[in-house]
Amino acid sequence: MSEPVSTDVEMQESKGDEIQAEIKKDVELIHVEEIREHARQIEKSIQAKEPRFLHRVLRSLPTTRKILTNNILKRIIHGFYTHSVKDRDFLLSYLEQVPGDDLVQQRMRSIKSSTSPLLPEVDVYFHLLLLLRLLDTGKNKEAADLSDALMQKVISQNRRSLDTLAARCYFYYQRSFELIGQMDKVRSFLLTRLRTSTLRNDFDGQATLTNCLLRNYLHYNLYDQADKLASKAAFPESANNNEWSRYLYYIGRVKAIQLQYSQAYKNLQQAIQKAPQSTALGFKQIVQKMIIVVELLMGKIPERSVFRQKNMRRSLAPYFQLTQAVRFGDVQKFEEVVTLFAEKFRADYTYTLILRLRHNVIKTAIRYISLAYIKISLKDIAQKLMLDSIEDAEFVVAKAIRDGVIEAFIDEDGKFMQSREISDVYSTREPQISFHQRVKFCLDVHNQSIKAMRFPPKSYNKDLESAEERREREQQDMELASEMAEEEDEGYP
Repeated sequence: MSEPVSTDVEMQESKGDEIQAEIKKDVELIHVEEIREHARQIEKSIQAKEPRFLHRVLRSLPTTRKILTNNILKRIIHGFYTHSVKDRDFLLSYLEQVPGDDLVQQRMRSIKSSTSPLLPEVDVYFHLLLLLRLLDTGKNKEAADLSDALMQKVISQNRRSLDTLAARCYFYYQRSFELIGQMDKVRSFLLTRLRTSTLRNDFDGQATLTNCLLRNYLHYNLYDQADKLASKAAFPESANNNEWSRYLYYIGRVKAIQLQYSQAYKNLQQAIQKAPQSTALGFKQIVQKMIIVVELLMGKIPERSVFRQKNMRRSLAPYFQLTQAVRFGDVQKFEEVVTLFAEKFRADYTYTLILRLRHNVIKTAIRYISLAYIKISLKDIAQKLMLDSIEDAEFVVAKAIRDGVIEAFIDEDGKFMQSREISDVYSTREPQISFHQRVKFCLDVHNQSIKAMRFPPKSYNKDLESAEERREREQQDMELASEMAEEEDEGYP
């Protein structure tokens, strides 16, 4: 009695597998048709000279990237590369030959156009899709080889309609070499293409190549070269917000290394404002980490709400511990945090800046010591600050006194620090610092108000028109109305 039951179960399982296979085929056909529609949009953009259709395809590239599979790409390549067996076999050589993949031959092009070459833009787009598939599957070496061939294809075409698509190719070209650790090999090529894009007024390519070169320099800690590039190569104002946010982040890193913390903080804040609000979470986390470190180097303490953000709470946990150590001047805790999360700080490119925070921690610790003790020996200070000798403690205390961090003096004979009792707060630098901050705030409000009070040009303000200008404008309106009436009488739509 048990045999028929087992047979029925096996039949149901086989039928279920067949249904799943049919569903998979249907989904693949839908995705193939989507990519085919993208090719039509690109052709329409070139023929009608309307870049908006190409931009629409590029905006959907992240979504298209998620649906790419070997079978879908094989169908696309077999369906479109009917004019050249060599090109078809070259692209298919980068795809896995999985046994059991049933390839359905589907006509993608008409009989008349099947023997003519593809448009360069469509050809580059298909190469880019294959490159993304290789990067997503971890085939970095093959991706680098394909990106080399793609760059040769791009530079061989002198078409302005290809510029926007080529800008995406430049980014993934460097990305493929970055993953195999050979970014230095593409630097000269990117510099050459940047010069060419600037001469051709290719703003998309110019923005992408500038960011690629800045990323290349910063990867090898070539901050001087990155600063020279940023000062010599003007970043196009018409670049999109994504490229602007990347550029501002790279410039912020350069300025932070060069001790220009105020400018770095401003650039990083602008970068996180221009970043996409609902996506690019990883980028915003990296920028926020850099903002926290720069803010600490400026002598400020970030708000606690920054660390409580839902999508950043876990990634900012080490920086929260770091902020606590700086805030309370706990040298021992600071050393423990730096040692424990050293690899993470290096991955976030903040390790070098965090090492500079040790001086801020020591200054805060000295301020707490001067408030807690009227008189304390330099030996005890060296022990509390984890310094190597009494001479180091004396040097640190002397520098803090000179910088105005504390009000005290050092007794050379007794080897101790004596805090001065402050009877009048107006004899210290606190009123000066507070007054400076308030004046700066008022000046910023004034400048923002002046910018907000910009009036439109005179030609747009009809109240300022002279009588002669008003009569001329009315006369033109009457002539235009009469011409439209005559056209309607003649039967024109």
